[in-house]
Amino acid sequence: MEPHPAGMGEFSRMTGVFFEPTKAFTDIAARPRWIAPVLLIAIVSMCVTFLYSQRGGWRVMIEQQIANSSRQPQGTPEQQQQGIEMGVKIASIVGYVVPLIVPVMFLIIAGVLTGIVAGILSAPVRFSQAFAIVCYANLPGIIRAILTIAVMQTKNIAEFDLKNPLMFNPGYFMDPKTGSKFLYSLASSLDLFSLWIMILIAIGLKAAAGKKLSFGGAFFAVALPWAVWVLGSAALAGLFG
Repeated sequence: MEPHPAGMGEFSRMTGVFFEPTKAFTDIAARPRWIAPVLLIAIVSMCVTFLYSQRGGWRVMIEQQIANSSRQPQGTPEQQQQGIEMGVKIASIVGYVVPLIVPVMFLIIAGVLTGIVAGILSAPVRFSQAFAIVCYANLPGIIRAILTIAVMQTKNIAEFDLKNPLMFNPGYFMDPKTGSKFLYSLASSLDLFSLWIMILIAIGLKAAAGKKLSFGGAFFAVALPWAVWVLGSAALAGLFG
């Protein structure tokens, strides 16, 4: 009896996601591990948060949100300043918590995708496979984080927007203060990195399902919940922005 091949190592998998995605995701689907990409994404996210905090970015963010809001400031100037201070404290804590809940977000995404692919499209994809695929497919976020750090370190922090720091979506070129909040949120979501990640997830789902799922079907399974999320977020931004 011939021994089973050992499969790809973690470094080969992670580089393969960028250069040989079909081969990498075929191996990921066969051996669904997830710790390495999640740790790497969380560490890089922590670096962005730390550097942003060091430059006093949270205060700038809160002040930008107040300036871009369509609502009039409430209370006396002293009360408004107290509100800013409280907002800075909360934002600085949340900024460090978000990278730690990355696995939870990936679990939710994997659950939704498994429900669509296995439940609706009847393709043989297990939850463990979908979760590992989502984790590895989000590795382009590391490139986005590195570019964000580069821009943040070379730009005046008062002109830096952590929520939309790179010119890879139409929203970057819009004025969030004077324009439609709905259109700004929608345009900001049409990001090249988001499309890249969605394509990688579709490749992974196709690799896991084999001939039972076309790439078009896999991309539909990814694009449908993404579109619902984007439209819902844009609607809320339009109502409460």
